[in-house]
Amino acid sequence: MSKQVGVGRSSLWRWVAQAEIDGVEAPGVAIEDNEEIRRLRAENRRLCEDVAILMAATTFVVWELGPRNG
Repeated sequence: MSKQVGVGRSSLWRWVAQAEIDGVEAPGVAIEDNEEIRRLRAENRRLCEDVAILMAATTFVVWELGPRNG
């Protein structure tokens, strides 16, 4: 079958497996869920970077305004 459509056997197998998952015929994560997970992980990474920057800025400001510098 894979030769008839011009793709490798493993590619065809992965497509069929994902189609079964998307159609709730097999356990796994649907494509839409994978996309949302990827988006949420990227957003989480950005938020963690923002928190790290804010914590560093807070530490700097506290140090600058501390009793020995003020």
